[in-house]
Amino acid sequence: MQLPPLFPAHPLGSWPPPSLPGWTTALQGRWVCGGARKGAPTLQHIGEPCETHNECQSNCCVTNSLNPQKFCTSQTIFQQCLSWKKPNGYACKDHLECQSKCCVINNYGVQTYCKAKTIFLQCLPWRKPNWDYCDYHRECYSKCCLRLNELSPNRCVPQSGILLQCLPWVSPGTQSGPRVGGSAP
Repeated sequence: MQLPPLFPAHPLGSWPPPSLPGWTTALQGRWVCGGARKGAPTLQHIGEPCETHNECQSNCCVTNSLNPQKFCTSQTIFQQCLSWKKPNGYACKDHLECQSKCCVINNYGVQTYCKAKTIFLQCLPWRKPNWDYCDYHRECYSKCCLRLNELSPNRCVPQSGILLQCLPWVSPGTQSGPRVGGSAP
C-alpha cells in the first residue's frame, strides 16, 4: 500500500501551498507560520521595525538609537523591555532619557545634557567657577557667593578658613572685615 506524499506538489511549485492552514506569505515572499488560526498576524523578529510590543515575537518594541523608529528587541534577563538611553554629552530634557539618569545644565546656557553621576551616585548640576558673577550660593561650585567690597557685585569665591566656610574676604594688613557684636570701636 502506498501512502500519499506528506506534502503534495503544488501546481505552481511554491512551498508551502497557500491552502496549507496556518501559513501566510510575508512581504518579502517568504512563507511564515502565522499560528493555528487562519489570518493570524505574523510577529516581527528581533531587529525588525515595529510600532507596539504585541507586534514582536519578544513582546518588546523600543527605540534603539536617536532615530525615533522603533524596533523589536529582546527582553532582559528580568523580562524587562528597555529602550535605548542617551549616553553622556547628548542633549536631554529629562533624567529618564539618559543612561546615567542625570540630565543637567553644563554651562551658562539653558540647554541640558546627559552627565555622569558622582561616585556617590549624585546627579550634580553645573555650577559657576570662582570669581564668576552670582546671585545665590547654590549657583557657585564653591557654594559661596559674596560681595568682595561695598561697590562690587556678588561673585563666586572659594570657601576660606580652617573649616572651609563661606566667609567674607579680608585684605591682608587692613584688618578690615565684618564686625562682631555690633558695637563700634
